[in-house]
Amino acid sequence: MAIFSVYVVNKAGGLIYQLDHYAPRADAERTFSFPLEFVLRPHDEHVVVAFGQRDGVRVGHAVLAINGAEVNGRLTADGKDIMEFLGNPANYPVSIRFGRHRLSSNEKLMLASMFHSLFAIGSQLSPELGSSGIEMLETDTFKLHCFQTLTGRIKFVVLADPKQTGIDSLLRKIYEIYSDFALKNPFYSLEMPIRCELFDQNLKLALEVAEKAGSFGPGS
Repeated sequence: MAIFSVYVVNKAGGLIYQLDHYAPRADAERTFSFPLEFVLRPHDEHVVVAFGQRDGVRVGHAVLAINGAEVNGRLTADGKDIMEFLGNPANYPVSIRFGRHRLSSNEKLMLASMFHSLFAIGSQLSPELGSSGIEMLETDTFKLHCFQTLTGRIKFVVLADPKQTGIDSLLRKIYEIYSDFALKNPFYSLEMPIRCELFDQNLKLALEVAEKAGSFGPGS
């Protein structure tokens, strides 16, 4: 069981805090001869596998490194176009590391804004008046849990392993930490990015406790 990440979103849909707590690694590095057994396509500033999968390489995985050097989007470490480089037989054999690309800060901001909109749409689509919106989204690899404050000004979002327990308790604990170490900080402005060392420390401690115990007892 694991907790992957925490997002804090303000009333306007802006991302004011984000923490990557645990990122499962599913990278696969192999040495290939020409031609490649996979069909690659440029997608969202990355080069990804569009067709074919084997030995841990799956459709949707991005090229992360070539010959041990991290790539830069669609370019190799020395500035060459990845598609052109891999299309040249003279560059083989070549070692390629595939995996899920790491989200950039801009991508995280965009995803927070998208979830904020989906949350609002969910509350409007509900047949019950006064619906709070999306509280949980479930996939086969993770669950997204959301807790919105009573004022509706802040949303706390936690991505966790589907088997992780005690997330409701954790969300309330994060709200408590936010109230104690962000709102009570005289240098913090409401709904602005949270930059507070005590908030960071106590949040990380809460995540570790939740992973081990699954819940918080009185006074924890």
